[in-house]
Amino acid sequence: MAGHILSIGECMVELMQAGDGLLKKGYAGDTFNTAYYVRLFLPETITVDYFTAVGDETVSEEMLAFMAGTGVSTRHIRRIAGRMPGLYMIHLKNGERSFSYWRSTSAAKCLADDADALRAAIDSADTIVVTGVTLAILSETAVETLLAELRRAKAAGRTVVFDPNIRPRLWSDKTRMLATISDGARAATLVMPSFDDEATHFGDATVADTIARYRSLGVENIVVKDGANGATVAFGAAAPVLVPAAKPTAIVDTTSAGDSFNGAFLAHLTQHGDPQGAAAFAARVASAVIAHHGALIEKALLPA
Repeated sequence: MAGHILSIGECMVELMQAGDGLLKKGYAGDTFNTAYYVRLFLPETITVDYFTAVGDETVSEEMLAFMAGTGVSTRHIRRIAGRMPGLYMIHLKNGERSFSYWRSTSAAKCLADDADALRAAIDSADTIVVTGVTLAILSETAVETLLAELRRAKAAGRTVVFDPNIRPRLWSDKTRMLATISDGARAATLVMPSFDDEATHFGDATVADTIARYRSLGVENIVVKDGANGATVAFGAAAPVLVPAAKPTAIVDTTSAGDSFNGAFLAHLTQHGDPQGAAAFAARVASAVIAHHGALIEKALLPA
């Protein structure tokens, strides 16, 4: 994996619990969370870009300023008049999270409507990151536009990373959801699924089943995340290897556990080219993230 990394998707306004009935505002979303953690662990010589669409109002301006402040480049982000970012609220119970969403006018739903802008962003990158959420929020036409560009990038030798991140509430029906997730995987060189999602929605009985199914779709490299059971790394022709999970000091908020794993994994892999070492590092980062509130945790609270 080389240089420039591009993450594509939706960043939203995040409202999280702050105690005494108060809420704290932040900005997050699965692909931006991944970009944030990639940026934390890479040298400044490697560019990390985010591609989405935002509106032309105050909240969008604040979001762009926040992104730039994290070191994630916003140069490819589109502005759409009359739209604004979506919003979600985190609800916590014993460390597990659920969400309420407000995203009917989200500008990010239009991120792939300008095919030329999308192609220019993808052509600028060596590694492209997308998720099932990215695909779920787009129109069917826009999904095909994005998938066509990802297939083109894969054919050109770029690394295309896909996390299925299956969220049924975002899809019109299960058949389309599973078919589109599979198409996303076919366009990827590295797939990073969560086993509980795969078992629930694809019916996989074991991690080996998940690996075999994605292999059958032409995916060369696979990392299956399985919570406290660890992550299984299946790269190229090598036999799958189970990398143990890291035990957290506490489970406060599991928001962004998978996203932080993805970001830390990609950052380590980009620098060292060692998928097993990357998975071990990512496990340590994810365990630290879930010991704190919110999706984006400052670097001082994370392992080096």
